[in-house]
Parts: sequence; structure tokens; C-alpha cells
Amino acid sequence: MIRSDKGVFWAILLPLIAVLIWSLNIAVTRYVAEYISPVSISFYRWLIAFLILTPWILPKVWQQRELIRPHLKQLAVLSAFGLVLYQGLSYTAANYTTATNMGIINAFIPMFTVLVSLLILKDIPTRFAVLGCIISFSGLLYVIAQGDLRQLSQLTGHAGDMLMVLAVFFYAFYGVFLKKWNLKLPLMLSLYVQIIFALLYHLPFILWFGLDHLNSQNGLSVLYAGIFPSIIAPLVWMLAVQYLGPNRTSIFMNLMPVFTAIIAYFWLAEVWGSYHSIGGLIILTGIVLAQMKARVHIQAKS
Repeated sequence: MIRSDKGVFWAILLPLIAVLIWSLNIAVTRYVAEYISPVSISFYRWLIAFLILTPWILPKVWQQRELIRPHLKQLAVLSAFGLVLYQGLSYTAANYTTATNMGIINAFIPMFTVLVSLLILKDIPTRFAVLGCIISFSGLLYVIAQGDLRQLSQLTGHAGDMLMVLAVFFYAFYGVFLKKWNLKLPLMLSLYVQIIFALLYHLPFILWFGLDHLNSQNGLSVLYAGIFPSIIAPLVWMLAVQYLGPNRTSIFMNLMPVFTAIIAYFWLAEVWGSYHSIGGLIILTGIVLAQMKARVHIQAKS
């Protein structure tokens, strides 16, 4: 029992590290937006990840090609939603909004997943889940409007936030499709094939918009994006799921807005306003309400 407790203690650090990496990546995305186009950083990110993974993963992909081949269409769809649409829109949104807002909107992934699950999986949400979504969405509108809901009529001033909401909505599709298909593939093999599709998807955009050169202003940010959030964070998160389980691990995602805001405050000098605190509290209340009801419901059935 003591050994198990120690294992759980150290396992708690795993999702914290992953969320910290992803939070820092949001700040990096906002920082580098002035020095490289969204298409360029998105392409370079997955190119770096591809080059790093290829020596280890490509032989395994070839060995298990018969296992992978039937799932190519599904992996192509996953890549489009999770690696291209979500990431591409996030990089575009960074040109028009703050890292703090991006982190807060990212916390909406569980809420949007409930809605997408209703559309695709026909999973009927509980009344508490619906109430949690409504409360959280109210908090999101409050943050976007900077505490003055009358500003919502001026949509042009919130283009970055709207793009980020759309990005998170696409990522919810990614998660629901993963659940629906439940691919029996090793995580890294699945990720590697999705990266290949992502690089292919970028080619038309590169031909149209061009590709920015790497330099001293954007090089380190691109390198960070290609290594830490693309490879290390998913691996650490996967280990956390193995030790803690998916439900306990997913709770740590709620720390992303907090980590992002702290990083953005000290690094990007972004101001944390009272509307962030009020709206963030409303959002967190809705998320906790939905998750608490889900746990109670499961315990009642068992």
C-alpha cells in the first residue's frame, strides 16, 4: 500500500508537467505571432516532431502497417481536426487576442465535448451537465466582453476570441472521434501517422501563403513547439492516464487557464483584470458542477 501511495504521489506530477508545457505553449504562441505566420509555425512544428520521431517510430509503423492501414481514413480525420484546424486556428487567434484569454477558452474543451458527444454519439447529457455548460458559457462571454456584455455586439473587437472558440470546438470533435472509433493502435504510432497527414494538409496553404524563414526571433519558439507540446507532453499525459486513470487526469486540465495567466503576466506583461477572475470563477463553477454530477451518477450505478 505504501508503495502504491508513493507511486500515486509521483504520478500527480505527470499531468502537472503536461499542463504546464501546454500552458507555456499558449504563451509561446502569443509571443511568436509577431515573428512568424500561423501556417509557417504550424508546419514547422509538425515537421520538427516528424523528424525527431521518424528514426524510432517509422520502423514500427512499417512493421505494423497491416494494423494501421484499415484506420488511415480515421487517422486522416483526426489529424485534420486535432493537429491542423485546432492548432492552425489557435496560431491565427494569437494575432488578435491575449494568451490569458486563449488559456481560459481552452478550458472549454470538456464543455464542448459534451455538446459534440450529443451530436455524434447521441450521448444525452445530464441536467447538471447542461446547467454546467450554460454557466461556463456565461462566464466565457463575460471574459470575452471584458466585464461589459454590451461589447459583444462589436464582434470585430473579439475576432481572436471567436477564432479560439472555434478552434476549441474543433478539438472537441477530435476527442469525440477518438472515443467513437476507439482505435486499437499504440498512441505514438497513431500520433506519427497523424503528423504525416498534418504535413500533407499544410502543403496547399504553404503554396498559397508561402513559408516564413526561421531566424533568431522565431527559431527557439518553433523548436519548443515541435518538441515539448508535440512529443513530450502527450507522452507524459499518457503515463499519467496509466497511473491515475482518465477521469482523475482530465481534472488537471482545469489548471491550464491558471498556469497560462501566470506565465502571460510575468513573461508577456498581460494584465489580469477583475473580469478574468469573475469570468474564470464562473467557468470553473460550471465545469466542476458537470464533473461532480458525472462522478455521483457513476457511483450510484455501481
